[in-house]
Amino acid sequence: MDIQIATLCDFAADYNGKMVLSGTFDTLAAQALPVVHPQCCLALRLCITPEDNGQHKFSVNIIDADGNSLDKNMPIDADMPVELPDNVPFMTRNLVLNLQGLKFPEDGFYSIDISIDDELVQRLPLRIVKVDQQQGQPA
Repeated sequence: MDIQIATLCDFAADYNGKMVLSGTFDTLAAQALPVVHPQCCLALRLCITPEDNGQHKFSVNIIDADGNSLDKNMPIDADMPVELPDNVPFMTRNLVLNLQGLKFPEDGFYSIDISIDDELVQRLPLRIVKVDQQQGQPA
């Protein structure tokens, strides 16, 4: 299983098998901490081959720099059964995970960890920066 796209963004959707993305980002600026990000999406595009047939476990965990989960709802786990039809060499699937009310207690570095079958397959960096209210510059 190959991850072709993995990004954090403002909006994502699957439109007839096409991935639609808007506003990808890796940094959030906050005037005060903790900061709650109201809504974003984790967008993934997977390429699946016949070797991937079977039951899989999919997991997303947002962690701080010390490896601690962002909150009690993490990690997000899901069963992911895969079965390609005969004579199909590959298939792509778009996954969109809508994330609401993410609370970051302090500035610094975070990561969005994506695992399949308990193996880390992608780590997306995320930076929270506290900015000066007057000038919009890092404090």
